[in-house]
Amino acid sequence: MDVVHDRCAGLDVHKDSVVACVRLSNGGKVIREVKTFETTTTGLLSLLAWLTEFRCTHVAMEATGIYWRPVWNILSDGPFELILANAAHIKAVPGRKTDVNDATWIADLLAHGLIRSSFVPEPVIQDLRGLLRTRKHIVGVSGRAMIEAMIGGVTDPVQLVALAHRRLKAPKEPLLEALRGRVTDHHRFLLRSSP
Repeated sequence: MDVVHDRCAGLDVHKDSVVACVRLSNGGKVIREVKTFETTTTGLLSLLAWLTEFRCTHVAMEATGIYWRPVWNILSDGPFELILANAAHIKAVPGRKTDVNDATWIADLLAHGLIRSSFVPEPVIQDLRGLLRTRKHIVGVSGRAMIEAMIGGVTDPVQLVALAHRRLKAPKEPLLEALRGRVTDHHRFLLRSSP
């Protein structure tokens, strides 16, 4: 089977991690590199740098649940074409199923041009959908203080963590990672609009 993309990657996305397989082919020789990244902003930025370092031209991932969205948001800044695949269309053959095998399978399918991209709306439409899907959330004292600060323009996770109430039981490091991210004007509008 002909290789369509010489430098590509497949991603197996989960709630807390992304297993990435970079597939490089050169003159019939195939090299694969596999690495696991956390789904924190820092982890996803590391994934973006790793894929860029390998000069990938195409990157594919499954559209499973909602976990692909933050990965897509960060990787959309990359110098490669992102492809969101319908999970039913790329189901692996029966047998031993591992995250590494899934990422490798996606990379191999992509390399041979066998993945058709699902529709992903432009950021403006995604923002509109987010606005329409906003629901009421119950947030405690610490959460409300942090949200108010974000609405006011504070983006530094250290400053936001400092607003946590003394009784908050969440450990500091995971809280810092959770608050490290991109807050756009649209996000601030949604936060301000939420009851």
